[in-house]
Amino acid sequence: MCDAYRRFFLVGGAASLTLALAGCKTSGQPNQLAARPNPKAETLSAAERAAASPRYMALYGAVSDKFPVNALKPGVVPEMYWRREVDYVSGEPSGTIIVDPRAHYLYFVLSGDRAMRYGVGVGKEGFGWNGIATIKSKQEWPDWYPPMEMIERDPAIKERVGTLQSGIGVPGGLSNPLGARAMYLWQGNKDTLFRIHGTLEPWTIGKNVSSGCIRMVNQDVIDLYGRVAAGATVKVI
Repeated sequence: MCDAYRRFFLVGGAASLTLALAGCKTSGQPNQLAARPNPKAETLSAAERAAASPRYMALYGAVSDKFPVNALKPGVVPEMYWRREVDYVSGEPSGTIIVDPRAHYLYFVLSGDRAMRYGVGVGKEGFGWNGIATIKSKQEWPDWYPPMEMIERDPAIKERVGTLQSGIGVPGGLSNPLGARAMYLWQGNKDTLFRIHGTLEPWTIGKNVSSGCIRMVNQDVIDLYGRVAAGATVKVI
């Protein structure tokens, strides 16, 4: 059901030069050079300054995994959608996932009226959904099996799929639309065909873009995957 297939770093500031020149005065003369503003520092964007911070790198730096996950380029995901722990009174037991599609947030409920909050991309118009589901299974670097009607109507997918162990699909890896992790949502004994998964398109976080799946930055989906258990309840409000 997911259509992320369509669109498949570090920034350093150079502020040390001014400090070094400040110690090189000629006796009795003003240090005019040291007093000048650093034009490069002034032109750094807020995203570039954030990317140089330890907090940003702890959240969205490169991840060593089965396949390497690159650092998230600064400015791609607005700060309001960065992963963070927040106050959240839900009345749900810890371990529950609550998705607020309108706000583009996913909450993993913690104890003590707290939650880990993540920015997400959700279903575009006509593909959104709400209700209660269960995480039937979890997979790292999952294979992707698009519906046959999706394969037939999109030549780009048709060129990429091949025969895998469970049918026609795209093997897990760096070019797979499901990204680094996937959690499979079922209702009773029926697969909803919706997933919570990573993405190749981090710029779509905070937008209505998918065919119903809930997509996350790979660093975030890896974090959530490590917290949530199979069998957990997922509520899409």
